[in-house]
Amino acid sequence: MTIQIKQLCKTYNQDTEFPVHAVDHLDLTIEQGEFVAVIGPSGSGKTTLLNMLGGIDAVTSGKVSIDNHELTEMDEKQLIEFRRDNIGFIFQDYSLLPVLTALENVEFVMLLQGHEEAECKLRAQQLLKRVGLEDQQHKRPAQLSGGQQQRVAVARALAPRPRFIMADEPTANLDAKSTAELLDIMEALNQEENTTFIFSTHDSRVFERAKRIIVFEDGQLKEDKQQ
Repeated sequence: MTIQIKQLCKTYNQDTEFPVHAVDHLDLTIEQGEFVAVIGPSGSGKTTLLNMLGGIDAVTSGKVSIDNHELTEMDEKQLIEFRRDNIGFIFQDYSLLPVLTALENVEFVMLLQGHEEAECKLRAQQLLKRVGLEDQQHKRPAQLSGGQQQRVAVARALAPRPRFIMADEPTANLDAKSTAELLDIMEALNQEENTTFIFSTHDSRVFERAKRIIVFEDGQLKEDKQQ
């Protein structure tokens, strides 16, 4: 699956004297299996870009296509179903459901997809073991450290086998050891399952691992390089 972005724009306050061009006529292609870091200063449009790629934010103009599916032409129900089945999200604040255990958080999207409960539980247990939380699966988020919660978030994002993971500042609240371990896990999953990872980040520890760096500034692409 390929993400194709054509003349993508997101403008806030567009009907005022001072419109803000968060993303400004962007053209970009991201192929299946890439490990990409989108970097740039605060306010450069990184998070807005990820949210539009994931169908969370509506676009002002332009197109976002994933494997010839036009996200910009889908209604809300179609977007919800497409995100559920194809895109995983990892947020800076983890966004775990506080009343569910780690295991239940990871199972949640798979159950929404209609998979059998036993299948969901087995997949969730396997992923929690993979991220080093096999012995924490029955704890709720408040009982876990920040690093552990982010690992649950990674397992949850991967559980429904999405083709793309959108990770918005996923290491912002983590120490060096937790960051390194988390990136090791994501690199391995990228290589083994061909899952595309797209990071929005300020963290040099992330873009040192990335295979492709996209430099974003004032809503525009300033540099695009492989490494």
